[in-house]
This record gives sequence, C-alpha cells and structure tokens, in this order.
Amino acid sequence: MEINTLFEQFGQQHILVVGDIMLDTYTFGDVHRISPEAPVPIVNITHTDKRLGGAANVALNLQSLGAKVSMLAITGNDAEANDIISILQQQGINADGVLKMDGRKTTVKNRVVANKHQLLRIDHESTEELNATESERLIDLARNIIGQNNITAVIFEDYDKGTLNEQIIQAILAITQEKNIPTTVDPKKRNFDFYSGASLFKPNLREFHEGLNFAGSKQELLQQLPVLGIEYCKAKGYKYLFITLSEHGVFICDQENSYLEKAHLRSISDVSGAGDTVIAVATLCLAADCEISKIASIANMAGGLVCEKLGVVSIGIDELKAELSVDEK
Repeated sequence: MEINTLFEQFGQQHILVVGDIMLDTYTFGDVHRISPEAPVPIVNITHTDKRLGGAANVALNLQSLGAKVSMLAITGNDAEANDIISILQQQGINADGVLKMDGRKTTVKNRVVANKHQLLRIDHESTEELNATESERLIDLARNIIGQNNITAVIFEDYDKGTLNEQIIQAILAITQEKNIPTTVDPKKRNFDFYSGASLFKPNLREFHEGLNFAGSKQELLQQLPVLGIEYCKAKGYKYLFITLSEHGVFICDQENSYLEKAHLRSISDVSGAGDTVIAVATLCLAADCEISKIASIANMAGGLVCEKLGVVSIGIDELKAELSVDEK
C-alpha cells in the first residue's frame, strides 16, 4: 500500500478507546542550589504544562494521525477530570463516554523537570475496580457509542487503574464480535487472561513474561518467542500477538508465522508514552488491512520516533510520513 493511500485509510477510521485516562502534568523549572533544609534540589518553577495521558494519549495519537476518536473511561468528579475533558474536546476527541464518579480521584502524574532532567514524579489516583453496577453503566455507554457511531476498531488500553475488569472486557468483546469490529489490546497483568478472541494483543516483553508465568528469564523467553508466541496466539484465539521488545524492536505473529522487526537506531530522550503510540499506529494499520509485517514495521518506527521527544507526546502525521518515505527509498 502506498504511503498516501495508507494515511487516507487512517482518516477513514473511527476508533473507540476504552481504558484508564489520566492527566500528565509537567512542572518545569531551574535548579541553581541545594536546599539548606535537606539534601534536595530547589526548583524555581518557570511554567507548567497539562497533557493527556494513558488511554487519552492513545486517543491523541490516533487523532493526530487523522482518525476520528471516541473515549470511554472513568474519572473522579474533580477539577482534573474537567481539565481532561476540556483538552479532549479542544483536540476534537469525543468525550461523551468519560464517566465522572463521586468518591474517586482522577489519575494525575505530576512530573517535576529541571535542567532537562526529571527529578520527581508525584501520583494522585484511585485504582479500585468498578463494582458490577458501575461496570454496567460503562458497558451501556460502550453499547451506545458503538451503536450510534461507525466505529471501525476498539482499543482496550489498560494502565491498571480500575477502569477495565473481566465484566467490562468480555461484554465489549461480545459487542464487537457481533458487529465484526476488530479489537486491539494493550494489557496489564490483572486482566491479562480476559481478552480471548481479540484481534491484536500487544504486551511488552516483561508483561508477556509475567502473564505467561514463564519459568525462565526474559532473555530465554525472547529466544523462544517464535514457538511460544504462535502457541499462545492459537490458544487465546488472537489474530495477531504483537510484543514490544525495547531495544530489540518488536515481535509479531499470527497463528502460523512470526516476524521480528529490529529497532531503529535512535537518540532516545524519553520512553514515556511510546507504548501508547505503538498501539495507536498498530490499530490504524490493522483497520486499514495492512499485512502483518507492515503493522510491525510502521508501529515500531512510530514508537521509536516518539522516544526522541521529552515527555508523553503524540506522533505527528507529517513526521511519520517523512520517516516512512525515507525508509522506502
């Protein structure tokens, strides 16, 4: 598929992102001295920046690549939730599926950055699972969004903050399978085994090691991926198993063949949010009917590009186009 045709296909997608959204706050400043009260740096704040994080950053990556996006998630009923909804709306992302809940905190990660180095991160969050009644509210929202929009793929984005559970996952999978909508998954261990029948399952190597309860080391698992990956793909009924391998690149397989896409040489600045970019691009490629090796290649390239930037940021359509053009020459 030609590059321009591929991005035209991206622009025809409407993706529903289901999962844990958060607000990434950056407090930037300068350090010139150490505190006399304790051996810690004193940061003179210059400015702050609020960005979409977690599943909301996946949505932002999709939107920046031309797709329409709807969010399905929970927050607290607080000022931080209002910030997230406001930014989503400013970006043209449908926030009608963001459900505010009393008694819950919106997840906020506040990073303190000085002299181009992250000094500290302060987290503010609730991670309790939803109960059955709360889960049904989210499932009803999902049913309405999918029924009222031409949703072409669904992403499950799990950051282990409580939005996703077995009840919600299996109910939404049943809806998508009935409507023949492809599904992709960025999992965490708590819900690792609940996605049977998904179209594409994307853990990283550590998550796959833990989820598989593999007795050997991660290095031994890496060596056995071509066999174990295909076996696992068959056992869970996935169309594709896609594993990110950090400096080793990415591994992808279907139920018969496997491919290893090596990492590109990059000047790494920050790996935060790279997984969000990878699942967003892989999902768009899947929805555009790209072949298996192309899904791995393009998603791997996009993940590498975003690692060259500081903080949680999205991939730009022009920079990905430019990188793909160079790669094809």
